[in-house]
Amino acid sequence: MAGDATSLFRPAGSLADGADPIRLTPEEAGWDWCGLAVIELAAGERRRIELGDAEAAVVPLEGSCHVEASDAAFELEGRTNVFSGLTDLCFLPQGSKITISSAGGGRFCLATSRATKATEPRYYPASGMRVDLRGAGQATRQINNLLTADVPGPDRLLVVEVLTPEGNWSSYPPHKHDELTRCETPLEEIYYFEIDGPGGFGFHRTYTLDGEIDETVTVRSGDLFLVPRGYHGPCVAAPGHHMYYLNVMAGPQPGREWLICTDPEYQWLWEAWETQPTDPRLPLY
Repeated sequence: MAGDATSLFRPAGSLADGADPIRLTPEEAGWDWCGLAVIELAAGERRRIELGDAEAAVVPLEGSCHVEASDAAFELEGRTNVFSGLTDLCFLPQGSKITISSAGGGRFCLATSRATKATEPRYYPASGMRVDLRGAGQATRQINNLLTADVPGPDRLLVVEVLTPEGNWSSYPPHKHDELTRCETPLEEIYYFEIDGPGGFGFHRTYTLDGEIDETVTVRSGDLFLVPRGYHGPCVAAPGHHMYYLNVMAGPQPGREWLICTDPEYQWLWEAWETQPTDPRLPLY
């Protein structure tokens, strides 16, 4: 996997494609597998997209939409915004030609990965989604398991949402997944951020032990951070502003496993948290 430390942070607007806030392909990211687009539709607008060698998940960020493919159609109820509740979503396999339309308008994420084979289109209701709480105390966060390894459908694509309450830390302790070992699988990863409230911001860190990458950036709504390798975390939500991020992951290993290695310097935190309560504000919805 490739990556340039000077280009890992992609602030809002830097990846705009016409009316759409974000269009990131694997080539533009400088790696091999995953991409992301955020599509903004006016009321009644239709958008046609050809996936080519990619597979994709359509995740409503704001509003509802209708998704059509050659052999499937889905009505996604969506949500008011990412802080208001869970969303349903759909998956489209490699080679699909899809049309997305929205009667009321909205913003919709297209999380993509190159695929090695075509699978079947699927719909996932919000009511069936597993929600986990991870960490403890001020490092508690909420994980919405959209397309984790235990959710059937994709060939390579993994997608999760993380909600971090204002003042809390997430993606912590720092972890990595850039080697093939007994306890780790190589996965590229995209962080897409939204922050609740005007003026909201947070922080994100990615680093490698050799010092080649050591980036700590201020993140705001619409920002992306690319993780080609190295430890990532924490993500920190500023007081007064909840943080949301959507993670897209994919890599060369079949099976869609998500195996990670914690930075040994911080491994002790997992044991310390076993005796601490989780943040009572979670789940947020």
